[in-house]
Amino acid sequence: QVDLVESGGGSVQAGGSLTLSCAISGHTWDKGRDTMAWFRQTSSNERDGVATIYSGGRSPDYHDSVKGRFTISQSQDSARNTLYLHTHNLKPEDTAKYFCAYARSLIDYGYRLTPRLYTYWGQGTQVTVSS
Repeated sequence: QVDLVESGGGSVQAGGSLTLSCAISGHTWDKGRDTMAWFRQTSSNERDGVATIYSGGRSPDYHDSVKGRFTISQSQDSARNTLYLHTHNLKPEDTAKYFCAYARSLIDYGYRLTPRLYTYWGQGTQVTVSS
């Protein structure tokens, strides 16, 4: 069983920054054949892909709405057990609950922001941006 636990959410003013973390446990990295991502969801919307990366920090990609403001990364220690989302210049429309997700496979590049392709999810961390 793979467990994911997010942290780092909070309330900030527009233009502020937050770093979200996702601790991943209960798995073995399969020679770089893993895909990870951050999604976000508001109460009235579906879960939307924000950023994604292959294990080892390869091939990061972002939703157009966050390009240039958000950065996804994986911890560089030998365990590589933490996924990060560094957010900058936050906007009120970034307000949502943010979830990390993990798939024990290499999801095709163009489909990595598709929620149904991920098996494991955390419980989410709330980000609230005020104007």
